[in-house]
Amino acid sequence: MVCGGFACSRNALCALNVVYVLVGVLLVAVAGWARSLGMGSSPPLLGGAFAVGVFLLLIAGLGLLGALRHHQVLLFFYVLILGLVFLCQLGVSCACLALGREAQERLLHSAWPLLSGGARGELQRRLGCCDPMGGGEQGTPPPCCHHGGVTVSPQ
Repeated sequence: MVCGGFACSRNALCALNVVYVLVGVLLVAVAGWARSLGMGSSPPLLGGAFAVGVFLLLIAGLGLLGALRHHQVLLFFYVLILGLVFLCQLGVSCACLALGREAQERLLHSAWPLLSGGARGELQRRLGCCDPMGGGEQGTPPPCCHHGGVTVSPQ
């Protein structure tokens, strides 16, 4: 039997959405597992991973339903939502690439007073800071070594 026309497209779309379902379930499971064990240093990050997993499950369900029932309206909204997600990802990645060294330092200095103690410690550990115990003045990041990533010196 030759795979042609909508049958081949339907099979490919169903396979892609099954992969989306697996990734969504994996995101929800890992976020729930990390939260239950208290492994996450940032609860909003775990909540975001959980929300993205649920969103991916809903989008995959929409795509599966549209493909299996050959429902053009559902497939239109599926493609529209995937296009919007792509544009958002493209915008965020371009914004991340556009941040220069000075902009990263300004962002770190402006966000430092808003961070909790645990988030500060985690950030200092990841950036390889020289004083991981929280040196520096109150409200400013401590001086960091040149171990890669963003290096910050107090102003």
